[in-house]
Amino acid sequence: MPKSKRNRIIHTSVVQKKPAKERSEALFSSIHAAVDEYAHIFVFSVENMRNTYLKDVRQHFADSRIFYGKTKVMAKALGSSVEDEHAPGLAKLTKYLAGNVGLLFTNRAPEEVLEFFEGFVEVDFARAGVVATRTFTVPAGIVYSRGGEVAVEDDVQLPHSLEVMVRKWGMPTRLDKGKVVLDQEYTVCQEGKQLNSHQTALLKMFGVAMSEFKVDVQAYWSAATQSVTEVGGKDGDAMEA
Repeated sequence: MPKSKRNRIIHTSVVQKKPAKERSEALFSSIHAAVDEYAHIFVFSVENMRNTYLKDVRQHFADSRIFYGKTKVMAKALGSSVEDEHAPGLAKLTKYLAGNVGLLFTNRAPEEVLEFFEGFVEVDFARAGVVATRTFTVPAGIVYSRGGEVAVEDDVQLPHSLEVMVRKWGMPTRLDKGKVVLDQEYTVCQEGKQLNSHQTALLKMFGVAMSEFKVDVQAYWSAATQSVTEVGGKDGDAMEA
């Protein structure tokens, strides 16, 4: 049978993504335009990425531009060599475009930008794959909602309805007269070891945060001096273009 020629319904609520090539071209053009508009360009890396906290950074630098995309595209837009750099000295900035990094274009003074990022640290619950920053052990006996992190008189007992769940996550608990009990202490995680999904779920339930969102500035370029300054406790000296 021939295919039906009936009109198909296309929902306007469905947003069609732009092709990868089109997105790359848009990123390239936007970075090119920003080079001519802003006095400083910072390369920064992010530890324990959280979109919520990155949004806070964007709001703080509302008068600036932040780009987070393919490093190859960003490097090409700035210029990976002296011959194709968009502005004098930019080629020396592209060597820092590796890994999970972004670009901040701003007219604010470098001292102000560096001071902000040095003090911007957000503590959050760890995700699977993160390395534990400390050992966390739940003591034997009745299990409390903070897992021994606070005094018993300041805590509440873990609801019996959660016993099945915590046992599923690896804690050898049991119910005793409606109370969640451990016959012996249980180590949820050990410092320096990678966390799995069950461990992160337990840590979150007990209110133990082991992840820090922070931004590390690698280097920055200044239009006035046409030089790149390396940051991050490496050498801190400007490399003349």
